[in-house]
Amino acid sequence: MSEIPQYACDLCGLPVQVPDFSLLTLQGPKRFCCDACQGIYRMLHEAEVVAEGGAASDLPAS
Repeated sequence: MSEIPQYACDLCGLPVQVPDFSLLTLQGPKRFCCDACQGIYRMLHEAEVVAEGGAASDLPAS
């Protein structure tokens, strides 16, 4: 039986219980424990978040 991977919220460090709250960033995927943490991270790191439907490789080099 395979174990379900456990992740810590990339903002507050609490355990991620559901996979619904995630963002793709230039540094890779970020996971969050709730909508609030996801929203705060998005606001604080706006320039690093990849647009929905896009990929990090689609962004212009800076």
